[in-house]
Amino acid sequence: MKYSEAKQGRIFIIRLEDGEIIQERIEKFALKKKIHSAKVQLLGGVDRGSKLIVGPKEGRAVVLKPMIYILEEMYEATGNGTIFINEEQIPKLHCHIVCGRGEKTVCGEIREGVIVWHVMEVIITELTHADTIRKIDKYTGFELLEPGMNYEEE
Repeated sequence: MKYSEAKQGRIFIIRLEDGEIIQERIEKFALKKKIHSAKVQLLGGVDRGSKLIVGPKEGRAVVLKPMIYILEEMYEATGNGTIFINEEQIPKLHCHIVCGRGEKTVCGEIREGVIVWHVMEVIITELTHADTIRKIDKYTGFELLEPGMNYEEE
């Protein structure tokens, strides 16, 4: 386990509008506001046609192929995520949501395109003094968190 410490910075309260793509809007906002690291909470509705990554097709395959689930109707949703800059200094959101409609629930990552249904409330809590970035992992191809110079290993 590797870890680093951070302090709480600015807090942003955002209302995303009907039809907006969550990942795109949050990453553009983070770039505009120069947010390098943050935690993200969201709550609202997601629309039909939204795409969630719901796992790899095969467990520990050499090439990880995502399974994509497309929502057929509107769902209520809540989620959590993080923003950290990548090696190109671009803020990248990693966020998973749980979506429910009636007795049906699905959980997944939003990077393939989740669409806001009417409204999505988002709270971004900036993390300052954090030297963590996202670096591409050679095995998975994922941009994984990597503490910088000021980290400890346990």
